[in-house]
Amino acid sequence: QVQLVETGGGLVQVGDSLRISCTASGSAFNRPRGWFRQAPRKEREFVAGIKWNGIVGNYADSVKGRCTISQDNAKNTLYLQMKSLRPEDTAVYYCATRNKYSTMSDRPKSYNYWGQGTQVTVSS
Repeated sequence: QVQLVETGGGLVQVGDSLRISCTASGSAFNRPRGWFRQAPRKEREFVAGIKWNGIVGNYADSVKGRCTISQDNAKNTLYLQMKSLRPEDTAVYYCATRNKYSTMSDRPKSYNYWGQGTQVTVSS
């Protein structure tokens, strides 16, 4: 079992930067992890992912160049550093993970462990 807890969301202005975190507990190592987001009345979408061996996977086109995914194994924490935030980045951000040694996926249905989410609101 894996438990995921996201923190760091908040209300920011257009153009600001923000870093959100996802701390894992339980048997969390050697698993791919991903960041997803869900805006009101929209489907949950992939943002960025990292492979089970810690190599950064890919980013959604909408955030490429503005977001950086990273992890600190000592703290068992996954990060998403976001910059040049836009109103369309407003969403609940979730981290997710799946079975050990599995491939990273950009499909939400591929993941079986989710955090509760953290709200990011970008105000213009």
